[in-house]
Amino acid sequence: MKHIKIFIELTRLNKPIGYMLLFWPCSWGLAFSASLNQNFDKLIYFLILFFFGSVLMRSAGCIINDVVDKDIDKKVERTKKRPLANNDISVKRSLLYSLILCTFAFLILIQFNLSTIILGMGSMLLAFSYPFMKRITYWPQLFLGITFNWGILMASTAINNTVSFEVFLLYFSAIFWTLGYDTIYGLQDIVDDEIIGMKSTSIKFKKNPKLFVSLCYLFNLIPLFYIFKFDLSNYLTILLFLSYVALLLYQIKIFNLSQPLSCLRAFKLNNLNGITMFLLILTITL
Repeated sequence: MKHIKIFIELTRLNKPIGYMLLFWPCSWGLAFSASLNQNFDKLIYFLILFFFGSVLMRSAGCIINDVVDKDIDKKVERTKKRPLANNDISVKRSLLYSLILCTFAFLILIQFNLSTIILGMGSMLLAFSYPFMKRITYWPQLFLGITFNWGILMASTAINNTVSFEVFLLYFSAIFWTLGYDTIYGLQDIVDDEIIGMKSTSIKFKKNPKLFVSLCYLFNLIPLFYIFKFDLSNYLTILLFLSYVALLLYQIKIFNLSQPLSCLRAFKLNNLNGITMFLLILTITL
């Protein structure tokens, strides 16, 4: 039981917000791409594959992140009890777990066409590069946005074996969504990160984080108007879009740099944004 508990903590399976935020963009890409050619035959099957792929890759990514940040995590209040930082598990065993998870993820990946497999392999390189970004740039959240929303492109090739301009716009939009919410998340550790020399948009824009997050969410919303060309006669679409916007605004309202728990609360609301956008796309496309 102890080893299972350590594995769950190491992979953050007890914190589903992480793999859900990886999965939701995949679901957006699948639903939207299926609508372009009215090709819904494999939508549910692909949603299941992408979900399990998201869980596996996020879990493997968490392990690599903790291996890279092992010594740093010991100095941060929020992360000092993580299994690797707390010496509850060895680096060697952790890397073995990550390899096993990646193997299962690869078995899922090869269920798709060649274009999707190639993109999927690229996503692994992005995921395992991310932990180093906060050492070299103040924009690791931007890199996370590029990585975490890669599933939109993979979903497009899985459905249509190509990536349309509209799909690229959806991907661009989602990058700013991630840039905003991960900046909020990073505010929890800003004091410790500054002491140990880590970089982030949370630190770069600490004097006015609400303005920066607001701009990120604005750039998340603008492409959506072009992509969806909202039909004002569809009241459900309007309601869902307004709900999505309201959730973003509420996040901006409640997070406070001096109250880390408020930042975590605002960050977790993005799970609702994820499912709201998925439902929104379905109402427009089905």
